[in-house]
Amino acid sequence: MAEQVDVVVVGLGVGGEEVAGRLAEAGLAVVGVESRLVGGECPYYGCIPSKMMIRAANLLAETRRVDGMSGHATVEPDWTPVARRIRDEATDDWNDKVAVDRFTGRGGRFVRGRARLTGPGAVEVDDGSAFTARRGIVLGVGTEPVVPPIEGLAGTPFWTNREAIEATAAPESLVVMGGGGIGVELAQAFARFGTKVTVVEALERLVALEEPESSALIEAAFEAEGITTRVGVAARRVSHDGQRFTVELADGSTVTGEKLLVATGRRASFAGLGLETVGLDPKARAIEVDERMRAGDKLWAIGDITGKGVFTHVSFYQAGIAIRDILDRPGPPADYRAVPRVTFTDPEVGMVGITEQQARDAGIQVRTAITQIPSSTRGWIHKAGNQGFIKLVMDESRGVLVGATSAGPVGGEVLSGLAVAVHAEVPVDTLKSMIYAYPTFHRAIEAALAEL
Repeated sequence: MAEQVDVVVVGLGVGGEEVAGRLAEAGLAVVGVESRLVGGECPYYGCIPSKMMIRAANLLAETRRVDGMSGHATVEPDWTPVARRIRDEATDDWNDKVAVDRFTGRGGRFVRGRARLTGPGAVEVDDGSAFTARRGIVLGVGTEPVVPPIEGLAGTPFWTNREAIEATAAPESLVVMGGGGIGVELAQAFARFGTKVTVVEALERLVALEEPESSALIEAAFEAEGITTRVGVAARRVSHDGQRFTVELADGSTVTGEKLLVATGRRASFAGLGLETVGLDPKARAIEVDERMRAGDKLWAIGDITGKGVFTHVSFYQAGIAIRDILDRPGPPADYRAVPRVTFTDPEVGMVGITEQQARDAGIQVRTAITQIPSSTRGWIHKAGNQGFIKLVMDESRGVLVGATSAGPVGGEVLSGLAVAVHAEVPVDTLKSMIYAYPTFHRAIEAALAEL
């Protein structure tokens, strides 16, 4: 017989853990079900360990920029302490236990296993337990790396981002299949530790979801660092001889590497989740939700599976909305006009809202402006490693920004003011009348506004 509880949260990634913990603190009887590590992709394989790698790689790059110091002859890259730190602080089952204890300490009940919906408000777990949720079920099952159906790839010891994070040594050479955010971040990090890296991207440019200027900036940085990029050509066939990978491209050329990293995106997998029992399509790419994260009767969905962005911050944002709705508390509905994202390369690329092309495709009367970071006072002071720009996308008819890019040193941090401007629809005239601290990187925003 099924046990009666208030809420069942299926999937305790960052969003699911937040929902489950907050609802338990509010006094509800909450069961959280997770078959893998509590906390999900971000703390163990995604956001946190990758940025630890990037931080270490950037320190090497900064050291090499000092006058009189160059390359490996002066600064010997050592992957071992980086791998050890990641293993000890990020990819450790001990952290999973801490997360479980944190949740149960907030009043929740944890069940380790795979859950299946059996109807509205009903869940069965493969450990034999079953629950009926009086208020409902929250789905936060996340996504998995996409493995494209390329001939010869299956069965080879290729890496996804998970194996790359777990690497105990930097390989001699690496082919990165996919030039999106994950691919370019890991490509640069490994290259800075001495790996010979080639990035293969089927689309016409790296980070193709960003502004073309961002793609050009990263491609130029990669060229300067000796990272080979092959854009506009897809991988056709993969082979592995026990020592090296060979990737045959659509134009007939080949690239080889000791390791192959497949970074071609992420997707939801709803197989076995029982979505059909609640009127949803288990073959769908995402679960459609309304502005309160409702996906059906007594059912909410949050995070990557909603198709609103594969970002930890979106998952947290949606978690807060779902929590308020379940607790019948007031608050604004979901608003995705100003979703920010950051590609943590060097230069760092932050973007909020929509690109110039997206704005034009939407029929917006567009005006743009761009200013270069090296031409700013702080950029001049920074000198080495100062490449970047500020780009503004304005809806001329309304006099507000609908998108913006901040690329360069700490580009993601400079983005914050632009995110506020896009989200709050601050009039451009108001932005022009502000005082911008001198000499800062964000003062370049003022110069870009003047160009409008």
